[in-house]
Amino acid sequence: MKAIEVKDLTKYYGSFCAVDHITFEVEKGEFFGFLGPNGAGKTTTMRMLTGLSESSEGTASIMGYDISRDPFHAKEHFGIVPEVSNIYEDLTAWNNLMFAGELYGMQKSTRSRRALELLDVFELTEFKDKKVKGFSKGMRRKLTLSMAMIHSPDILFLDEPTSGLDVQSSIKLKEILSDLSKDGTTIFLTTHTLEEANILCDRIGIIARGKLAAVDAPEKLKRTIQAAQSVVFSFNTITSTSIPVSDLAALPAVSSVLKEGDKFRLYTNDPSLVATSLFEYAKGHSLKIVSINTLGPSLEDAFLAIIKQHEERRREP
Repeated sequence: MKAIEVKDLTKYYGSFCAVDHITFEVEKGEFFGFLGPNGAGKTTTMRMLTGLSESSEGTASIMGYDISRDPFHAKEHFGIVPEVSNIYEDLTAWNNLMFAGELYGMQKSTRSRRALELLDVFELTEFKDKKVKGFSKGMRRKLTLSMAMIHSPDILFLDEPTSGLDVQSSIKLKEILSDLSKDGTTIFLTTHTLEEANILCDRIGIIARGKLAAVDAPEKLKRTIQAAQSVVFSFNTITSTSIPVSDLAALPAVSSVLKEGDKFRLYTNDPSLVATSLFEYAKGHSLKIVSINTLGPSLEDAFLAIIKQHEERRREP
């Protein structure tokens, strides 16, 4: 039995098809990322998976339970962390957790014990009796995650969980999610942060205009576009604007040039040839290379290439 099974899932709004017959599976304990441009169908898909929106066609099962036919048993197995924290500001952290536990039908002693555990994990114990209206955004996100986890669900649905967080809060939250995944919790994550997905996810599904464009492990997605290998470097000049981009674009095996702050990125399918040519160029122009790195394709490169290929296929007659 899979944690999540989706077959031909479809959603129409009038004549507009927001999600178009998508099919995929998520294994138990898997950290699954769901990515796509704005308006691609990510949120609509998550709403159907969690029973917040009825599908027009197809099926979605949670731990073997059809979310449309048996929502009660399906919902027992998951927790949801929406993009906007769903907490009550005039209640304390403790009372929010007690309320969430009561919604899941937990006995008072069980939810009290679980709430204490979660407050400790999320470093919120000292704020237990404080009203949420005084919490920072990072604290709110941690409390929202605690509420979703109060009943120890098999699956967590996360919609942009680190959106708007400061760096320290974001890092802490990702550490917690990684630990949860290692302990066997299945996580379904939607995010705009590609690096976040690259670090956390076992596999990634990419949706574009309602259709599933690709599903695979991040490294396998990257390997589909080897031409996106690159050499990133900087010269010892005060400003890189003094370096003609046309000179760099003319180097052997360079397919394109991108300026990144005080550095340049040269895309190529032959990094070693580009690096050799670059050193020759620097020597001939009395320049010194102060940093240089050869990089494989990033998840961002793969994401953009897959979306572009999907768009091109759609335009084919």
